[in-house]
Amino acid sequence: MIPRTAFELPGQSALPFSVEVLANPTQAQLRELALQHTPFCYKSAAGSVCKVSRNKSRVAQYTYVIDRNDTPAAYSSQTIEPAKAAKLIEGQAEYIRRKGKLIAIEGYVGLGDAAVACQWLFTLEAANIAGMQQVLAFPRSAVESPERLAKPFQPVLRLIYTPDHFVDMLGRQAVLCDLDNYTTYVMGPDYFGESKKGALRMAAASLYASGGLLMHSGAKAIRTRTGEMTMAVLGLSGTGKTTTTFSKQGEATRPIQDDMIAIWAGGRISITENGCFAKTFGLSEATEPALHRGTCHSLAWLENVFVDDAGKPDFFKKTLSPAEVARLRDVLIGTGAPADNVDRYLAGEVSAEQVIVDGVPQDGWDFVQWSENGRSIIPMRVIEDVNGLHDVPILRSLGILNRDEGKDAGTPGLVRFTSPEQAAGYFMLGETTKTSAAGKDRGKTRSPFTQPFFPLAHSLQAKRFSELAATFQDTSMWLMNTGYVGGLASDVDRGNALKVQIAHSSAMLEALISGQLEWTRDPDFGYDVVDVDAPTPANKSLLAKVPAEILQPRRLFEQRGRTNDYRLWVDRMKREREEFLGKYEVEPAIVAAVLNR
Repeated sequence: MIPRTAFELPGQSALPFSVEVLANPTQAQLRELALQHTPFCYKSAAGSVCKVSRNKSRVAQYTYVIDRNDTPAAYSSQTIEPAKAAKLIEGQAEYIRRKGKLIAIEGYVGLGDAAVACQWLFTLEAANIAGMQQVLAFPRSAVESPERLAKPFQPVLRLIYTPDHFVDMLGRQAVLCDLDNYTTYVMGPDYFGESKKGALRMAAASLYASGGLLMHSGAKAIRTRTGEMTMAVLGLSGTGKTTTTFSKQGEATRPIQDDMIAIWAGGRISITENGCFAKTFGLSEATEPALHRGTCHSLAWLENVFVDDAGKPDFFKKTLSPAEVARLRDVLIGTGAPADNVDRYLAGEVSAEQVIVDGVPQDGWDFVQWSENGRSIIPMRVIEDVNGLHDVPILRSLGILNRDEGKDAGTPGLVRFTSPEQAAGYFMLGETTKTSAAGKDRGKTRSPFTQPFFPLAHSLQAKRFSELAATFQDTSMWLMNTGYVGGLASDVDRGNALKVQIAHSSAMLEALISGQLEWTRDPDFGYDVVDVDAPTPANKSLLAKVPAEILQPRRLFEQRGRTNDYRLWVDRMKREREEFLGKYEVEPAIVAAVLNR
């Protein structure tokens, strides 16, 4: 049983639209609806449906919380006044009435005691999003008793999605979060993540009120000599969270969830989704077999995945040739590419080399480089060797991923935190380097608990985590660098930096799971790093698979005569971390643990 705080969740009112409702179509029906009504949606050679969207990622600037009490500090997102929100909501309602039809997906975020009933409503141009959402939602039959199934569905959360209804707001788009009534209104975006995160954002508020904490974290079951446990892995998009979750360490691990879990007192865990939302760029059978096979399954849905003229997905496509742009001309222009620029590229007046600078397309030329934020939505039942979702083991290992990158990338490959306070501080920092999933907004960033969609004040996450962590027993907490040490990809080619490869990450996790590593205290930050000089079998075995310079980056800087660079990095990180934590009024003990005071 999940130890929930007594909290009465409100129910949703009757459907506010007098329109035809297509209630819970089958996946086959949703595929047909998507191919008929969703722009730039087509079938792959495997039979899956792929959509090319205008939005290539979620855009936080378009998200607003309705603030009825004039307390903007209570929320993590920007707010909107009720009168302005009401006008936008009525405009969406009028759009829906004109359209005359809605697709309704009824299901649950989660299973068991922590499951929250949700109703998703989509206009027909969002049929692909409805199909994806149905994959991730748990059906009523997985949660409700036969007696409850015989009665009408009673949603707690509701999300209304109209991709082609544009509004007089920034970017002509708006995502309005009514946390008082657990309803989200999505107007303008056509990216699936707004549906997925919209429901999870509301669930985060309801689960917080019940005593839990929803975390942006994958989870995997691990079989050890003493029984089974759960390892949870936090990480922003692009850090390798899903890859890490679905990677295998021998036969001892099985994936549970790829994106979001809730943690409760005593280390209990509840899950949220019945499928996987995987990043597809660079996906291969050799490195990520389970995700690759799942993505290539006929029951998967694809979004912004490049598909060649034979209908075969290409997960490594970057720059488009003029011939490829010619084939996709209508799609590219229809999803935002300037027609004049497209035609100039086709005519040979402009080359890719002229409009892509340091790997980033100039404004108006994004279409020349295919988005690296391709996604697949995979039903959990077609992913190999998934752990049972109804019986999740107790949390015993909790880590965070930092995809470090840059000339001063000094984060060790593997860190073990020495106290709950230190772990809470690094989880609150949520450090990483943004990848192409963020579009042009790249570079190093910090996001509390790697969760930019937690709707309430971020300081509440640190407070709740500290409360829950105090009830955990024998739970190790750690950090792993999934990016680079000492530079960028170009520096690796010149021998001046190292890339933390998927094989390195898997080896480090396997060694961590064994519990036999010898550690040594880092003198600057006070956390533990792998002792590369220890003669123990576990340490020697790990060093045979992972370079010592990844495990202790200081060594790489010293070998390259860059000790001063490393010292400057240490000083800057401490200064910036103290400033960041200070903004959120994090408890002094947590700050002191992060700064090694």
